Amino acid sequence: MTTTVLDAKGLRCPLPVLRARKAMKPLAAGDILEVHATDPSSVRDFQAFCETTGAELLKAGEADGVYIFQIKKA
Repeated sequence: MTTTVLDAKGLRCPLPVLRARKAMKPLAAGDILEVHATDPSSVRDFQAFCETTGAELLKAGEADGVYIFQIKKA
């Protein structure tokens, strides 16, 4: 199991989710994608992303205006 970090800071909806979708493709099942975003709507967007793709949202948090999501590939 590996963790890949995607820096999506400064990107507006829907770009963080689109970049995450692209970054998830080469990952193996069980691998984790950690996304760093600054768009407040990304919280809702990544919840919906996980529901539609079957990925598991392991962690969602915010620190100093940066939202951090850990997503486990199904």
